[in-house]
Amino acid sequence: MNPLDVTIIGGGMITNDVLLPSIYHLQRTGAAGQIRICALNTPPLKALRDNPDFKQAFPNQSFTAHPDLSGPEDRNHPDLYKKVLAEMPPRQVAVVAMPVQMHHEVVMEALRRDQHVLCVKPLVQKFEHAEEIREEAFARGLFVGVEYHKRFDRRSLIAKRHYELGHFGEFAIGEARLFEPYYYRNSNFQNWFEAGKTDPFVYIGCHYVDLVYFITGLKPVEVSVSGVRKRFPNGKEAYMWANGRVRFENGALLSVTNGLGYPDEGAGSNDQGMQLFFEGEGRTGMLLHDDQYRGVAHGYIAGVGSSGSFYNYINPDFFRMAPWEGAGFKPSGYGYDSVAAILGSANRIERETAGMSAGAALARRREMLLEIDRKGLLATPANSHINELVVEAARLSILSDGEAVRIEYGAKPRICKRNA
Repeated sequence: MNPLDVTIIGGGMITNDVLLPSIYHLQRTGAAGQIRICALNTPPLKALRDNPDFKQAFPNQSFTAHPDLSGPEDRNHPDLYKKVLAEMPPRQVAVVAMPVQMHHEVVMEALRRDQHVLCVKPLVQKFEHAEEIREEAFARGLFVGVEYHKRFDRRSLIAKRHYELGHFGEFAIGEARLFEPYYYRNSNFQNWFEAGKTDPFVYIGCHYVDLVYFITGLKPVEVSVSGVRKRFPNGKEAYMWANGRVRFENGALLSVTNGLGYPDEGAGSNDQGMQLFFEGEGRTGMLLHDDQYRGVAHGYIAGVGSSGSFYNYINPDFFRMAPWEGAGFKPSGYGYDSVAAILGSANRIERETAGMSAGAALARRREMLLEIDRKGLLATPANSHINELVVEAARLSILSDGEAVRIEYGAKPRICKRNA
């Protein structure tokens, strides 16, 4: 295996919590090469460098910081990522971990620099931008994977199989919830989570819309989202709470409620879950996922976590560090599995086309991209564009006081207000 170099663009929460520890482990197993991280300024990079958990779990591993950590902390470098991407060897991996409103610009820059891409969800906020990314990536034979990690939760994979076998019946109605902690309001969210740019439904509700589509294969056809506006400590106004209703092509309904307000003193790191009901011949089926509490709780003698709480619900399935046969600690869970699968796909594409002529390599890469699209396990611009249509419809709806927005498919999918 020839490991691919990885450049992470964005040094925030998801890089700290999932991306960097996953890629550190992939580096020591030979799947990732040199690691670079590019951020707007130096404080988040210093926090990643000095994270004591990383020092314990990944001894002797580090990353190259951009900008250099010796520079002033208050100096911003908004276009530095372009220089970093330009300096990368071609056909490596760029990880886009920035606010969603910046994804289109950064992903396209990475593709123009001939880089495979891992992008945090959602990919972009407009369907036309997803199509532009799909076309550019396919033309160059590059893989773009969208990190919808709930697809790799074993309970989701099991549910998908049972639905495909007809064991549940047909999806009829359901509800999902995902509430992130209140302390998010005191974080860097204050600088980008503004009402005019995004909202809780787009940021985290998209996980469950994607999951219902992943399990059932049913396309959303109408979206209505209403929000509750509050202010961050810095005075910026944002949608702190949101409720969405999604209608699917068979008439089924999904209610999705989200917010930045789970109590910091709560036992869980957040609150999330999903319940779906299904119709069958003479009976109904049900799926219930409690994604906050998975049967594990710890009581500590010293406070643990951002709030210093003593009693905690533990989710062992998403992302945890645990002892293993090697040095330090090993990440495990579907958060790691998702990152590993996306980087693994980029590695496989390069490995299987190594040594081919340019024309033969491009043809084979395109064949492999189409295979990944058809498989439907990894979210790509081609096989999960319903998410971009839902996000685009949701933004139009929430900014129109919850007015219903239709999604129309066909040769040129589009959105429009129901009463337009």
